[in-house]
Amino acid sequence: MKTYVKTFNELTLDELYEILKVRVDVFVVEQNCPYSELDGIDKEAYHVFLKDEDEIIAYLRVFKDEDVRIGRVLSKRRRQGFGTLLLKEGIRVAKEKLNAEKIVIEAQVYARKMYEKLGFVQVSGEFLEDGIPHIKMELEI
Repeated sequence: MKTYVKTFNELTLDELYEILKVRVDVFVVEQNCPYSELDGIDKEAYHVFLKDEDEIIAYLRVFKDEDVRIGRVLSKRRRQGFGTLLLKEGIRVAKEKLNAEKIVIEAQVYARKMYEKLGFVQVSGEFLEDGIPHIKMELEI
């Protein structure tokens, strides 16, 4: 297994296709949540992913708007520690590449404990995003 950190322009066409496919498979199809997956952020983001042989098994992106953010966190193999491993790498990328002093996420409520184990703190009540309960969480660096 290998970890990759790439800008949009560093991604190969095959990597970009696989990233978009796995995001749609998880967030649109699996979660039965029709929304526009292509939101214009990918071109400015760092794409962090784990590959096992030739397959992406976990993915997230790190980007900066008014805050440094981590989003689109997913793992195809759940409950095996890949999400946590990837989040640690995403936090490192946020610090080193974007000089983050704080990282903001909008987490699905069911994943709260995973984020809390890494130091994220809930800073909002629950809200629906595309019909799925979320909370805003922050990590002070």
